[in-house]
Amino acid sequence: MKIDSIEVGNFRNYDSARLDFHEHTNILYGDNAQGKTNILESVFVAGTTKSHKGSNDKELIKIGCDEAHIRMFITKRGVSHRIDMHLRKNKAKGIAIDGIPIRRSSELLGMVNIIFFSPEDLKIVKNGPSERRRFVNLELSQLDNVYLYDLGEYNKVLHQRNKLLKQMIYEPSLIDTLDIWDEQLVNYGIRIIKTRTKFLQMLSEIVTKYNSRLTGGKERVEVFYEPDVSWENFADKLKQTRKKDLHFCNTGVGPHRDDICFMNGDIDIRRFGSQGQQRTCALSLKLAEIELVKKIIGDTPVLLLDDVLSELDRNRQNFLMESISDIQTIVTCTGLEEFIDKSLALDRIFKVTDGTVKIEK
Repeated sequence: MKIDSIEVGNFRNYDSARLDFHEHTNILYGDNAQGKTNILESVFVAGTTKSHKGSNDKELIKIGCDEAHIRMFITKRGVSHRIDMHLRKNKAKGIAIDGIPIRRSSELLGMVNIIFFSPEDLKIVKNGPSERRRFVNLELSQLDNVYLYDLGEYNKVLHQRNKLLKQMIYEPSLIDTLDIWDEQLVNYGIRIIKTRTKFLQMLSEIVTKYNSRLTGGKERVEVFYEPDVSWENFADKLKQTRKKDLHFCNTGVGPHRDDICFMNGDIDIRRFGSQGQQRTCALSLKLAEIELVKKIIGDTPVLLLDDVLSELDRNRQNFLMESISDIQTIVTCTGLEEFIDKSLALDRIFKVTDGTVKIEK
């Protein structure tokens, strides 16, 4: 799997730009705030329909414009495909694959497997549970269409249930309809919990391997799924907490409150690990994500590295670059010195200056 090229129009700080990528390492360099990350964001949006920053479509459109366009050409298992995306301020985005419009954004997920790695991801271990849930949801949604559907339906039901809990303040008789929403929430929730359990079991084995290599065998880190409720007792827990939910007008239990734990022996790295341990763990998590994608889809993902190398020490930098030598990578940085000093591959180089891109190699 590789991205051949991308074209953008009125996207972020770009009037227009086109980049033809090398199948291995692509470097985008330039000063800060010139638009390097915006190129990575356009790739991510074209592959997943969403911004890695959580930005809405309006924020992606160049200031003063009403719409933006992204066109990305990819090659998957030897077959070329085109993805067109039309972003509009006041309407839903339009998406077409090979010139054929799709009705739902979810139909695009899985066509391109993209892994985004930024300095913020180095904090995923010590940040709150929502960051870790987002990591799991994003990867599983690209790998498993059934999970994507279940998650979407679960979130819809959760939203409706919470809305109903608020309405019941003024219309108590609506309590008779709560059982219907509870049944649906449990149905989709159980499926989500089971899928996350299997995914995190596979991920944990690979994280342990990478973390051991990074620490010279000194540490054995394991990843544990911490479901808010088990699939067996979700229905009972929901009934038990109904009175509390009615009081707070919010659903207090379910997979929307899950977490992931990182343990080194009996030490919870999230709370008691050093910054170095947390960073090594986060790097292991990303490398494990790449390997797991390869195993599940039988193809390589595309890796987007947004100024990550400057945040890692020499040992972790070298380990990362050696581990991703066989996949297409698009890297942003402020200068080329870190690559030249380490004799790292410079297959294609782009200079980014104030919303313009110039190829230098």
